[in-house]
Parts: sequence; C-alpha cells; structure tokens
Amino acid sequence: MKYINLVIAVLFAAALASCGHKSSSLPADADLLHANEDQLTNVIIYDVFTPPVAARIYGYTNLASYEAMKYADPKYNSITAQLRGFDKMPEPEKGKSYNFTLAATKAFFTVAHKVTFSVDTLKKYEDHIYGLFKNALPDSTYANSITLGEKIGNTVLKRANIDDYPQTRGKPKYLGSSTPGKWRPTPPDYMDGVEFCWGDMHTLLVDSSTIFMPPPPPAYSEDTTSAFFKQVKMVYNTNKHLTPEQKTIATFWDDNPFVVVHNGHMMFADKKITPGGDWIGITTIACKQTHADAVKTAQAYALTSVALFESFITCWEVKYKYAYLRPVTVINEKIDHNWLPLLQTPPFPEYTAGHSTISAASAVVLTHEFGDNFAFRDTSDRKYIGLQRDFKSFLQASDETAMSRFYGGIHFLNSSLVGAKQGHQVGELIWQRLKLTK
Repeated sequence: MKYINLVIAVLFAAALASCGHKSSSLPADADLLHANEDQLTNVIIYDVFTPPVAARIYGYTNLASYEAMKYADPKYNSITAQLRGFDKMPEPEKGKSYNFTLAATKAFFTVAHKVTFSVDTLKKYEDHIYGLFKNALPDSTYANSITLGEKIGNTVLKRANIDDYPQTRGKPKYLGSSTPGKWRPTPPDYMDGVEFCWGDMHTLLVDSSTIFMPPPPPAYSEDTTSAFFKQVKMVYNTNKHLTPEQKTIATFWDDNPFVVVHNGHMMFADKKITPGGDWIGITTIACKQTHADAVKTAQAYALTSVALFESFITCWEVKYKYAYLRPVTVINEKIDHNWLPLLQTPPFPEYTAGHSTISAASAVVLTHEFGDNFAFRDTSDRKYIGLQRDFKSFLQASDETAMSRFYGGIHFLNSSLVGAKQGHQVGELIWQRLKLTK
C-alpha cells in the first residue's frame, strides 16, 4: 500500500511540475505506461502467480495497451491482427477526440481486472490516474478514450477466454512418478508439478507448442561413466565449490516467486519477481534509457510479452513430455543424502530450463528492438533482493541466466543450454513474422 501511494505521489508531482496548460497537467505518456506496468508486477508478486501464468497476464495486458496506444502514431501496425484468435480491434471514431495514453491505460487495466486477483489494489491506483485525466481533458475526450480502451480490453479478453487456460484449471494434479529418471516432487516441500498442462495452451504466433522441439536429454543411468551420471556429478561438484561470483549470479537470477523459508518450526514465504517480470523490468530499463516515446514503449512491452507467452508454452511442452528428474532427486538418492542446491528447486520437471528459454526469447526480441551491444544496469530485482548487475547486451544477460540455473544446482548444464537455444529460435521467429510498422 505504501508503494502504491509512492507511485501516485510521483505522478502527481510530475503533474504539478508541468506548465499551466490544461493538457500539460498529466504525467508524461511513457512514464504512465511504466507506472502501470510496475503496478501490475507488484500485484503478480502479491498474488503469487506461477511463472507461466504471470507471462499470460503480461501478454494480454500489454497487447491491449499497445493496441490502444498505437493509434497515437499511424505508422504502427496492429500486432493482434497478426496473431491467432483475436477479433479485429475497435478503432477511434472519425471526428472524435481521444487521449490514447488514457485509452491504453483503460485497456490495460480492463484486462488486468479479469486475469489477477487483487483488483482493489489496482483500482485505487487507477482511480487516481483517471482523476488526473478527468481534470485535465474535455469531458468528451475523456469519455471517448475510456470507451475505446474498455472496448479494446474486452476484445483482447475474448481471446483470453479461448486459449485453454480456463480448461487447465480443472485438471488433476501432477504428482510425478517413481520410475527411475522421472520427475517426482522435490524438497523441501515436495509440491506437485506446476502447470503440467501449459503445453496445451493455444500459442499466439508460433505454429504449435512442439515447434523447435529439442532432442531428448541423456538417458537415465546409474553407471558412473554414463553421460547422465557425468552431468549429475558436474552439478554436485560445482555446487559444492561455487565462487562468490557464481553464488551472486545464481541468486540474482533466482526469480522464484514463492520460496518457502524454513526456520525451525516456522515457515514463511519469500515472495520475489517472476522470471518474466524480470524481463519486463529490463524492457522498462531499455525504454527509459533510450527515451522511447509512449508508442515505442507500448510496442516493446508487447513484444517482450509475446516472447514470454510463447516461450513458456514451448518450454512446458518439453518439460512434461520428458518429465525429467531434478538434480536434487538423484544426488540425494545416489551420492549425498544431505545435499541441497544453493537455490530452492522449483516444483516442475527439469528438462529444459524455463528461465533459460524465456530469457533467450526475450533477449532476442529486445536486441532487435533496441540493438546489439546495448549496455544496461539491471535493477529490476533491486527492491526485492537488493541486487543489481551490469550487462553489455541483452544476450549477455540471457546467457548468464542460463548459467545461473546450473550454478544454483537446480538444472543440469545441458538443460540450461538446450533451453536457451530453443528460446533463441522462438524469439527470432517472433521477430521475423511480425510486421510492426507500415
């Protein structure tokens, strides 16, 4: 709640610092889009959505925002018109005046209300924002913008209702298997497998969830000279002798949205940003660093969100196809009963690494959008874990993400590298297929 008030105060300060013209009492367009995004990320963290579900939330909200914002610059194309399952987006009516930043905000939150839980938290923020616009705009412009945004949001929600997400909510739990080499719940809390039907989700752009399907992982074997056992020992030996830098890398990219901390008889949740939320944060940094205008900003958020949406589906298809066991399972059974990885193992199969996949896909589209060798300081997680890191490019950041899962002891190195390759392929396909400007 304090954080919401801080954001609102900043927006009011921006308004008060502006000139005396009626329309200039509003916060800068791009700044408002960034503030909207930050509000959504905080709600996603508070509501403890799983990483794939969080990516879906970002996907639909940011597509809605972009489809309204793009009307501010005629050279930008509709993105949803190039995706599967979307109806034609409502258009501004000729002869009527609009504020497209307000329309984008309304579209964004119209969707957010239906795909999150903490609607009251969002509504308090929205009411203050809408109040700013209502006081600054002619009544007709305000009403036209709100109506357009709401129509666009509802059109996007029609697609969300048929993406198979509602159907997956009623499916049985995935409890794993006792078959050697197959995934089973992991310590410390032995939770059932998360989102085991996510591969059934209807993709937005890529042909299917099976596109770029990687080869199978090394076959399970208890032979200590086998490829399987060698990768197990690599995780175990590396994790026991991590350098301070490797520990920092693993911790920085952990992005586990719900780590359960055990302290004696006490248990509590340590909430953090999701992997997708981290890359949304990096998108924010890139937009601010390049002084991107509102339409460019909305497009960047939409592109990253589409990359997240698609790469989570393709990765989860692989995860539950092979249902590969986690390092902690085989290490505890065959090498060291007391060993635990540096990071808490997420509750879903190991192959391939999800963070590697979605990071590579996001990095590819951001590289195309903002250029290679784009140096930046990633502060996305600073307010949650107090860390920041400098990178020379988006791809360097995604490469480090892949290694972080190995350093953290939650993935085999092969799984991290293969996941990154699939993510690169997904990101490139998205960029090649989308025509963003006329």
